[in-house]
Amino acid sequence: MAEQLPHSIRKRLLRLALLPLLLVLPVVSLMAWLWSSELGYRQLLMKANTDLAVALSSFQATHERFLLQLALAAEAQPLRQQLTLLQQHRSALAVSELALQLERLRQQQGFDYVRLLDRRRCDLLAPDDCRYPAGPLIDAALRGERGSGIELFSQLQLQQLSPDLAEQARLPLIATEHAKPSRRTVEDRGMLLHVVYPLLDSRGRVSALLTAGLLMNRNINFVDRLKETVYGEGSLLAGSLGTVTLFLDDVRISTNVPHRQQPQRRALGTRVSAEVRAQVLERGERWLDRAFVVSDWYISGYAPISDVHGRRVGMLYSGFSEAPFKAELYRWLWQLLALFTLLLAGCVLLALRGARAIFRPIEAMAAVITDIRAGRRLRMVPPADGDELTMLARQFNQMLDQLERQHDQIQAAAEQLELKVAERTEQLRRHIALLQRTREQLVAKGKLAAIGQLTAGIAHEINNPTAVILGYLDLMMSELGEAGQPVAAEAQLIVEQVERIRAIINNLLQFSRPGDYRAPLSALDANRVVEDTRALVKHDLARKRIALRLDLRASRPVLGHRQSLQQVLINLIVNAVNAMEPGGSLAIRSRNWRDRGLLLTVRDNGCGIAAAQLERIFDPFYSQSQGGTGLGLSVSYSLLQQMDAEIDVRSRPGHGSCFYLWLQQAGEADKVDETQKTERAKMTQPAENSGSL
Repeated sequence: MAEQLPHSIRKRLLRLALLPLLLVLPVVSLMAWLWSSELGYRQLLMKANTDLAVALSSFQATHERFLLQLALAAEAQPLRQQLTLLQQHRSALAVSELALQLERLRQQQGFDYVRLLDRRRCDLLAPDDCRYPAGPLIDAALRGERGSGIELFSQLQLQQLSPDLAEQARLPLIATEHAKPSRRTVEDRGMLLHVVYPLLDSRGRVSALLTAGLLMNRNINFVDRLKETVYGEGSLLAGSLGTVTLFLDDVRISTNVPHRQQPQRRALGTRVSAEVRAQVLERGERWLDRAFVVSDWYISGYAPISDVHGRRVGMLYSGFSEAPFKAELYRWLWQLLALFTLLLAGCVLLALRGARAIFRPIEAMAAVITDIRAGRRLRMVPPADGDELTMLARQFNQMLDQLERQHDQIQAAAEQLELKVAERTEQLRRHIALLQRTREQLVAKGKLAAIGQLTAGIAHEINNPTAVILGYLDLMMSELGEAGQPVAAEAQLIVEQVERIRAIINNLLQFSRPGDYRAPLSALDANRVVEDTRALVKHDLARKRIALRLDLRASRPVLGHRQSLQQVLINLIVNAVNAMEPGGSLAIRSRNWRDRGLLLTVRDNGCGIAAAQLERIFDPFYSQSQGGTGLGLSVSYSLLQQMDAEIDVRSRPGHGSCFYLWLQQAGEADKVDETQKTERAKMTQPAENSGSL
């Protein structure tokens, strides 16, 4: 049929060759958009890299400048003369004059402190003060070498230098978006630019050390000078903010980044994002990329700062806000896109004018199709030209006739199918719901049946022998009379342990029927319970040479049941002993818990518990130890529930486990409504917990 097409149709179809243009122009527009974005972003990163290099160079130049200033002051004649006079004849006047010169030197050179030390690091103005921190710079100066560098001073060391420096260094930490989680609330260390210059006597030996320091914490003038150096006038777009920050670890200790809620303040105490911290502080690599800074995105450069020991102790940051550059880039791209759009519209108009003769009959066909889709059964009127479009119209009418017949058949079948699907779906939904309810009931009944059979069997098999033991023990002590006094304590211990066996049986019965029984609670000395428990497990500890360390500092009485708490401790200790190799270490610690009660921890260095197992260790009958019943922690869980106590566990495989017990304070827990306690005990099942109450 292709050979029979008239040449007029061929010419019209040739005009549709403009169609590729409709595809090329959008592709070119997209490529221009991507290329411009990528190129612009690279230019921004190159600027950030240059800015960071300038900031680092200026930071290093500051080291050298302060060292040079201190060297010039140290070699000045007045200071030399006063030092010589003080070393030859110590007097109050000499000390006062030398102190005056040191203070004048500190003010003129901009140091936060200046000290004159002897070879023992004792202050020449206060010979009894020998607390000046030692370090590589001091050691090098004693060998006659001058030096400067970054050092970290603790809060105590800053306090010894000057209480004002200690107060200046202290920064409360502010929760920062994207920062690595931390439990610290304050940064009280000081980052100092430490400068040391050796003073030589006439024989070339080091007779004294002139030291000075510049505290970087809250040093606004320092970062502002860096900012002026890096981001001078005209270096950024209008509206873009250039910032410089000095970090101690990941905390901003000196910055001109504005505070998130109060832009007039500086974001001191905020922290860097976790991603930047990992790359710069942990891996020692530079960061050149966009980064989230306090409250906005900046094109940023970060470089690690090392102290005189070679350790990475902080970061130097320089960056500028990204938004103005993105706005400028988008404005240019939108202009480019508008130009391409106009060009594309002109091409489309030309193509439409050339194809209009073809579109008219096709539009007529489209109108008929639209009416048919709306439900009206129409037919096309064939064009009068007698060309291939006429043939197409006739064939199209025939196709419509056939489609209508098929549509009627399919519609009838679809209606029947929908009715059947809806009916079967409803039946399936009811069956699934019934199966789910049945499964839940079977699982619950299976667990309760297993627990009931187990506890009933234990109660029957153990209560009778314990009654016999108690009876014969009373008979034996009665028959021995006075002769039984040497073993009276041991006999009493047997009685107590048999009673504890009975209490354990009652606890198991209570575990299977938690609502039927509740042990009376009273005020307990938890420390005493722990100490008494040590005597009960000493044989287990001695068998594997486990060292038990007690650190009992809690002073509050707690509300609980003595035998229940002792049973919980025995279960935890025995589990810890089983998890440790011979020669292990076990620690039990007690502390007052805020104003609510007492925190008791049991920590071992055993094999630990895998994360997948932590979710099930409080489930009944779940045990990973050979021969274990899986009831120890479940019973402990139930006993603690009855005392309104809480338990939690943290464990690392290969490092050990630590169980935390929170006990309510006597007098406070008594105020809890008994009805609420009972309801909470019934609602909270050990099988549903995942490691904490």
